[in-house]
Amino acid sequence: MSDIVLTAAVRQNLLSLQNTADLLSTTQTRLATGKKVNSALDNPTNYFTAAGLDARAGDISNLLDSIGNGVQVLQAANTGITSLQKLVDTAKSIANQALQQPTGYSTKSSIQFTGTGVGAAPAGPATAANLTSSKLNGGVFTFTNSAGTAVTITVGTAAAAFDPTTKTATVKTLDQLNTALAVAGVNLSGSITGPDDLTFTSTNDGAGQTITGTAAPTAPAALDAINISANALGGGAGGAVVAAVPDAVSQNARATLVAQYNQVIQNLTTTAQDASFNGINLLDGNSLKLIFNETGKSTLTIAGVNFDPNGLGLATLTAGTDFIDNVLTGKVLTALNAASATLRSQASAFGANLSIVQIRQDFAKNIINVLQTGSSNLTLADSNEEAANSQALSTRQSIAVSALALANQSQQSVLKLLQ
Repeated sequence: MSDIVLTAAVRQNLLSLQNTADLLSTTQTRLATGKKVNSALDNPTNYFTAAGLDARAGDISNLLDSIGNGVQVLQAANTGITSLQKLVDTAKSIANQALQQPTGYSTKSSIQFTGTGVGAAPAGPATAANLTSSKLNGGVFTFTNSAGTAVTITVGTAAAAFDPTTKTATVKTLDQLNTALAVAGVNLSGSITGPDDLTFTSTNDGAGQTITGTAAPTAPAALDAINISANALGGGAGGAVVAAVPDAVSQNARATLVAQYNQVIQNLTTTAQDASFNGINLLDGNSLKLIFNETGKSTLTIAGVNFDPNGLGLATLTAGTDFIDNVLTGKVLTALNAASATLRSQASAFGANLSIVQIRQDFAKNIINVLQTGSSNLTLADSNEEAANSQALSTRQSIAVSALALANQSQQSVLKLLQ
């Protein structure tokens, strides 16, 4: 090819035609790819900057899958809490049915104290209007439960209502005595059973409680029990205790309710265990850690809870021991109310965490869009401009071909002379 001699005019036109062809090829490539920067050779700064933006967008996009799974884990936990709350409500309904049952005892437990008198001879036998006219005058009675809480009531002429701070009262009449017992929360009622005799009998609420009598205050070991101690003027340790007599029909009905309650409690365990997603169960003690950015520095750890019956403070009941009277039933209801409060509190906590995760999920989607838009701004071609360029270059190419033909006419003239 080096032996071929071209005139200056032909060579200049050929060079122009080659440049036009290169430009046309570049324009056609941009139209085909939609990008004005296809390699580092096109624009190193824009190419590598866009590559960095695309890489970060890809990293964050990969995190969106784990964030989405985190949302579902929280949704599963929330669904589990909702079901647990319904089960607790069902257990409450069963406990309330126990409260509506007839008294579980045909005869309630009782104990009698006989006053020994003090000072001058009493004016007469004890009456509902005046206990101090009998030998009960000056008697001091202390009622102690299993927690060791003591309430002291004195029989005396200077009557004083129950004081919740000191847990003491002084009574003269039978009505004052029973009012003080009720206000103090002692499930007993007093009655006059002889000239100098005062008998304490369990009320319906505490019909199944065990009564013991001693000269000195003693905390009973049994949960549903009460110890009544008295000074010498109140009869000391008191007489023999009459034990409560269970009502078979009522107790059978209560035992049936205990079985129903225990079935609900068992379902609390299985429901909490089933509230998992992708192997993570926030109701079974598992924790969830979410990563929100490509460096791993932005994270959220959601601690799990144990919402089996033990975790909620609930236990299975025993027929013949639980639900036997209103006091014990009330203690079960107290535990159920506490479990409901715990579930509501945790549902609120998970709800707040879910809001955070969803906000970060939306943020990740938006930041990916920002990064990809920035990358596109650096590399994408303007299709309209490139189409116009292509048309202009095609026209220029046609003109260059014609110019090349004109440049060759001088040599054609020489050829005609030789002919």
